[in-house]
Amino acid sequence: MPRRGGNRRDRATPPGNRGPDRPQLQPIEEAADGDWVVRRITGTATDKTYRCPGCDQEIRPGTPHVVSWPAYARDSDLDPWETESAADWRRHWHTACWRARDRRH
Repeated sequence: MPRRGGNRRDRATPPGNRGPDRPQLQPIEEAADGDWVVRRITGTATDKTYRCPGCDQEIRPGTPHVVSWPAYARDSDLDPWETESAADWRRHWHTACWRARDRRH
């Protein structure tokens, strides 16, 4: 049975992406459609317009939203993404659309 809302946990980023003094933690959400790195973006942190893949509507500048990408490469045995590879899969979602993505077809 698919999980609703996902299960969030933090994992250290790969060694090549860590700062000099401490590892960076990335929030990872487990869901029926895979494990996702998810960042919540405040409205004050945005100055661009994005298109939400959930509803195909614009996310206007100043709108709080979610940015997500797969936590693991699709063709790996759970090896974490490299930062450069993950950028190709990164998508900006309305927060409500991200939460409801398992109910859309």
